[in-house]
Amino acid sequence: MWREVIEISRPKNVVLAALTVPLGAHLSLAEAWDMQAIGLVALQTICVMFFIGAGNVFNDISDYSIDKLSKPQKPITSGRITISGAKKTGYIFAALSALLMLVGIFLVDEPIPFAIVWLSAAGLMVTYDFGPKTKNSGLVGNVAISLMVGAVIIYGAATVSKIKTPLVLYAAIVAFFANLAREIVKDCEDIETDTGRNTLPMRIGLMNARATAYVFVLLSMVFLGLAHLHGPFEYHHIVFHAPAIFLLFSLNGPLFRGEDYKAQQQIRFGMLLGLIAFAAQVSIL
Repeated sequence: MWREVIEISRPKNVVLAALTVPLGAHLSLAEAWDMQAIGLVALQTICVMFFIGAGNVFNDISDYSIDKLSKPQKPITSGRITISGAKKTGYIFAALSALLMLVGIFLVDEPIPFAIVWLSAAGLMVTYDFGPKTKNSGLVGNVAISLMVGAVIIYGAATVSKIKTPLVLYAAIVAFFANLAREIVKDCEDIETDTGRNTLPMRIGLMNARATAYVFVLLSMVFLGLAHLHGPFEYHHIVFHAPAIFLLFSLNGPLFRGEDYKAQQQIRFGMLLGLIAFAAQVSIL
C-alpha cells in the first residue's frame, strides 16, 4: 500500500517542485541564512511536498476515465489502489500541508503574506480539480497550474519574510511563462486522449498551439533579461543562463516537427537550469 501511496504522489515531481521553496528563500536571503531560516524553510518545503502530492493524487482521481485507456499502469487505473483509498490519501496530504502552514504562521515574521500565498495556491488547486474544474477549460487550467509553480518560489521567500524581493518575483514570472508553455505542449501531446476537455490545441489546432507555447517561452526569456537589466545582476551575467537560453530558444525545431514529448521535457529541463542559474548567481555574486 505504501508503495502505491508514494507512486500516486509522483515523488519525482514532488521533490523537483518543492526544491523551489529553498530557491525562493535563497534568492531573497542571499548570504544571510541562519539556523532559524534553515528550520523554517525545511518545514515549509515538507509542507509544499504534501501540498503537491495532494494535488497529484486529486488529479489522478479526476483523470481516471482518461487514464483507464491511455495509462492503465497507474495505481488507480491498475486497481492497485481504489478511488476511495486515493481520496483518503489526498485528504491526508492536504491536511498535513495545511497543518504545517498553520505552524509556520506562528513562526514567520510576516504571517499574513505567507498565509495568503498558501491559500491562493490552495484555491487554484481546488478550482482546478473539483469545481469549476478549470483543468477542463484548456488555457485557464494551464494558467492555474503555472501560477502554482510560480507561487512556490514566492512561498519560499514568504517563509523568510522577504516576499517583496524583486529577484524572487522575476524568477516566479520566468517559471510561470515557461511552465505555461510546457502545459500547452503537454496538451498537444495528449490531444487524442483528452476526452471531455477543451484544450488550446483542440480549439486552435496543434501548430497554432505550439506557436503560442513558443511565444510564452520567449516571454519567459524577456523577463529573464529584465531580471538582469533591472535586478541585482549586471547584464553580462546573463551568461550564467546560457544553457537554459539555448535549450529554450532551440525549441522551435522540435515544436515545428511535432515532437511534443521532447519539447515539453526540454522546456522542463531548461526551466530547471534557469532557476539553478538564478541561485548560482546569488551565491557567487
